[in-house]
Amino acid sequence: MVTANPPAAPAAPNPPAGPRPAPGPAADEGLARRLRALACTAPLHDLDARKSNLAGEYRGYAMAEVALAAIDLVTLSMDFDTGADQEQILAKLLPRVAAQAPERPAGEHEWVARWVLENLINVGSVDRGFRAVYGTFGADGVYVRRDYDFKLIEEVPGPGGSVYLRTTDEAVNVLVGALDTDVTSAQIAAEVKLEVLISRGRLADAQLAAEQARYRTVQYAETLRRTLEATRRDVRAVDWLQTVPDMIDEALEHVAERYRHENAILTNIRRARDETEEAEHKRRAAELVDIVKDCIRRHTQLQSRLLAAGPLFRAEQDRQAFARPAAGAGLDLHGQLLAPCVALPVQDARRVTDAFFARGTGLRGPSAVRLGDLVDVLFTPPAERDHLGVALPDPDLVATPDDSRFTEPQLAEAMEILDLPPHAPRRLSGLLAEARRRDPDLPHLVALLAVHAASPPVGSAQRQGERRLLFAVDDGERLDDPQYGGADLIVGTALLTTADAETPEGP
Repeated sequence: MVTANPPAAPAAPNPPAGPRPAPGPAADEGLARRLRALACTAPLHDLDARKSNLAGEYRGYAMAEVALAAIDLVTLSMDFDTGADQEQILAKLLPRVAAQAPERPAGEHEWVARWVLENLINVGSVDRGFRAVYGTFGADGVYVRRDYDFKLIEEVPGPGGSVYLRTTDEAVNVLVGALDTDVTSAQIAAEVKLEVLISRGRLADAQLAAEQARYRTVQYAETLRRTLEATRRDVRAVDWLQTVPDMIDEALEHVAERYRHENAILTNIRRARDETEEAEHKRRAAELVDIVKDCIRRHTQLQSRLLAAGPLFRAEQDRQAFARPAAGAGLDLHGQLLAPCVALPVQDARRVTDAFFARGTGLRGPSAVRLGDLVDVLFTPPAERDHLGVALPDPDLVATPDDSRFTEPQLAEAMEILDLPPHAPRRLSGLLAEARRRDPDLPHLVALLAVHAASPPVGSAQRQGERRLLFAVDDGERLDDPQYGGADLIVGTALLTTADAETPEGP
């Protein structure tokens, strides 16, 4: 017996679409990390966007490419204690800039390299940093905007008053094309990836992985260096009870593991270099040997600094604990000096400011305070100087095009027409007709000179010793001319009396 299937139950209506919940904390944190990583690349894109505003022809330069090369050079040139020398970085950067526009002068190549490097340092700002704004969702699901301050290349003081360049973590992240990841995990991943690529014979990809591993090594050393610098400033600012000791133990274990991996990788690279017959593979393998050797050298230096971190903390703790406290309280210039002086009359405020600056500028030390300095000054022969001074550079003059409407002969003819006897003025209409008979373009120049004479500079002419002055007077007569309209001025010549001539010059 066959029975029919019962009819299907009607589908339940879809629930009304409500507001979507805010993403979870993990998803939102991942988005924030990507937004911060994207913000670190904004200064590089801004270089190409702003090159069109420069006074010159700079469209042939790829500024972002030059900036990445500059970050690469600074990262590989800086050491644990010192950074990279700015002039050496510029010298290494010049060939790349010159290759982009070989037809341009060498001075422009140097200017482009220096402009890119100074913009990566952000010389024009107060704190030499960049700021980006991004949004995240809080625990209550409310959208919150946050500021992200970062630097790419920073200037650090060196011995003897010198200044070095160092790249930051953000710059290394831009360089390797990664997000803001943990240094240790990224280093291990890079080492494993490098070993796998070498074992498979993919030396070109292995070279890129080796370079990224070296950048991560530099970043790990930079983290330790900043911790030690903060300890030298104030031991209380760093957690030496738990955080830093754990970091040092983890770093030492990390360095030991990296030694084993890098030595094994070095053995595999040398084997691949010796067994291959292709010249390109041999070259790649030789470059990989240099990179891995540099990683081993950096890890050796990092290990020595890690072992010296504990004694440095104890020495700084003793030094800062027994240091003499600063005597006297600081002066609040705004609240104690500026605000009260603004409300005072100028006479009373001047007495206060004079007293402050007389005592606030400090003492002026003598130029030679030691006998050795005085002897050096006395025994140093005077430098030979040219009695004419330093030679001035030849200015780069640009010829201004002659865009005058009237020529010198036309001006001479117009002045000849307006050279009227002192007692025989003429109408402007007659002067225009005479000028039109000589040259069709001459009436316009005569009309301009006549209108200018309607308000003659009598005082200036007298001071300059002029004896004759052209003037024009409007007596209400209308100008009857086929080309011009307005008043038919009376144009004449006036005689001026100077200090050395009591009577005017006769006709």
